[in-house]
Amino acid sequence: MATHERAGQPARTEDLVDVSHLVTAYFDLEPDPDDVTQQVAFGTSGHRGTSLTTSFNEVHIAATTQAICDYRREQGYDGPLFIGRDTHALSEPAWATALEVLVANDVTVLVDDRDGYTPTPAVSHAILRANQGRTTGAGLADGIVVTPSHNPPQDGGFKYNPPHGGPADSDATSVIAARANELIRGNIAGVRRVSFAKARAAVGSYDFLGTYVDDLPSVLDLDAIRDAGVRIGADPLGGASVAYWGEIAERHRLDLSVVNPLVDPTWRFMTLDWDGKIRMDCSSPHAMASLVRRKDEYDIATGNDADADRHGIVTPDAGLMNPNHFLAVAIAHLFGGARPGWSEDTRIGKTLVSSSMIDRVAESIGKPLVEVPVGFKWFVPGLMDGSFGFGGEESAGASFLRRDGSTWTTDKDGILLALLASEILGATGRTPSQHYAELVAQHGDPAYARIDAPASREEKAKLSALSPDDVTATTLAGEEITARLTEAPGNGAKVGGLKVTTESAWFAARPSGTEDVYKIYAESFRGPEHLAQVQEEAREVVTTALK
Repeated sequence: MATHERAGQPARTEDLVDVSHLVTAYFDLEPDPDDVTQQVAFGTSGHRGTSLTTSFNEVHIAATTQAICDYRREQGYDGPLFIGRDTHALSEPAWATALEVLVANDVTVLVDDRDGYTPTPAVSHAILRANQGRTTGAGLADGIVVTPSHNPPQDGGFKYNPPHGGPADSDATSVIAARANELIRGNIAGVRRVSFAKARAAVGSYDFLGTYVDDLPSVLDLDAIRDAGVRIGADPLGGASVAYWGEIAERHRLDLSVVNPLVDPTWRFMTLDWDGKIRMDCSSPHAMASLVRRKDEYDIATGNDADADRHGIVTPDAGLMNPNHFLAVAIAHLFGGARPGWSEDTRIGKTLVSSSMIDRVAESIGKPLVEVPVGFKWFVPGLMDGSFGFGGEESAGASFLRRDGSTWTTDKDGILLALLASEILGATGRTPSQHYAELVAQHGDPAYARIDAPASREEKAKLSALSPDDVTATTLAGEEITARLTEAPGNGAKVGGLKVTTESAWFAARPSGTEDVYKIYAESFRGPEHLAQVQEEAREVVTTALK
C-alpha cells in the first residue's frame, strides 16, 4: 500500500467534505433495494456507508431502527434503550431519524442529559448498569450508538448493542439487516414514525458522562496517576470524548490537558492518514502526527477515535506506540500483580491477528490465553461472567474488568485504555514504551504488518470457506508449518479465512467486507526481511488454496 505524498500533513480546504451536501443527500437520495451496495449490511461494527453513494440515508436508518424495534420486541426486551451519537455530520440526522421511529414504537428512549455526544463505552456502561448483571427477564435495557467509528467525515454508522452491552453478534444483526432490507423493498410502508418534535419531547435523559466518569476509580488506579503527578495530554480528535476528558481532569484532580477541544464535522484540524484521507484513526502515526509532534510536552499523550472505542498511546521516548505493543504491556501490567482482586483463573482474550508477543507474555506470567476470531463480540461472554480479565484486538480496541473482578464494559473502551497508560507510568515510574522494550529484551522483537491483495467476490467467498486441508504447503519462509487454522483455537469459531503458523512467524488471510481485496496480517520474530518473505509466501499459499 503506497503512502500518500501528503500523509501526516494538515488537511487543506480541498480535502474537506461539504457538510450541507452530505446532509442533503441523506434526506434526498433513496437506495435501490436491488443494488447490494445500497442495502443495509452489518459488519463487525454495525451498518456503515455514506449518503453520497446512497449507502447511508434516511431510508436506511428508518428501516434499520424499525427492524431493531421488531427484534427487541421478539426477544422480549422491554426496558429502556440508551442511544448515543458521535460527531460525524451524518450522526445528528441519523440520531433524529432513529428517535422518530423508536418513540413511534413505544420504546422508552434515554438520551444524553446534556444533549451532547456519547462515546461507545459510555453506552455499554449504561446498559450494564441498568441491567445490573441480569441477562433474562422483563425490563432489560439495550442500546444504539450512531457512529462509523474512525471512518472519514463523509461516513455514517449505526450499531446495536443488546442487553449484554457489547456489539450485537451475527445472530442478531443478520435478522435486523434482513428485516431492514425487507422494509426498504416495501418503500418503508411498515415503518412507524412520529415527528421529531414529538419524539424529542417524549424521550427521557440519562447522565452518561457523570455516571461513567464518576465510576472510573472502580476500574483504574487513579490515585497512582495523581500521586505521581503524571502530566497527561488527551486529544479527542474532534470526537465524542471531547467533554469527557475535561470532566475526568476536574472530578479526579488529574494533571490533564485537553489538547484539542474543537469539534468540526469536516475535521479540518486533522492531519491526513496514510492514503491521503481524513480519518480519525488514533493508531495511525499519520492521523496522529500533530499529537506526536507534541509528545515532549506530556508524560503521556493519548488519542481517541470519533466514538472513543479505540486508543492511541504516545510517549516522549517512543512517540506513537504500535497497538499490539501497548496491548502486550497492558496485559503484563494488569495480570502481573496490578489487579490482586481478580481471580487466579481469569483469562486473557486476544484476536487471532494480534501479536504473538501477547502469547509469550501470557506464557511467561502463567496466565491462560484464549485466541478468538476478529471482532470484539467474541470477548463479550468472558467480560460478562468475569472469566476474561482482558479482551483486546490489534486495531487498538480493548476493555478489562473492574478492580474487584466484576464487569466494566463489554464494548471497546478507548478512554479506559488511554488512562491505563498513565496508571502504568504512575505505578511503575516507567512509560509503556519502556515496558515494551523490556518485553522485547525478554521475548524477542517481532515485526508485524498488514497488507492487502486483490481478490474477486468469488475468491473472497472461497477464502471464507477454506478448510485446513486446502493448504498443501508444508513450510513457510524456511520454517515448518506448525498449524493451519480456519477455526479459532480459543472457541472453535470460524475465522472467516485462514491462519498459518510456524515456530517464529505466522500469517492470517481474511477477505475484506467492503473491497475486492483480502487482508494479509503477518508477523515474524526474525525481523523485517523474514516478515517480507512470510508475506510473499502467504500470497502464494492463499493463491494455491483458492485454485
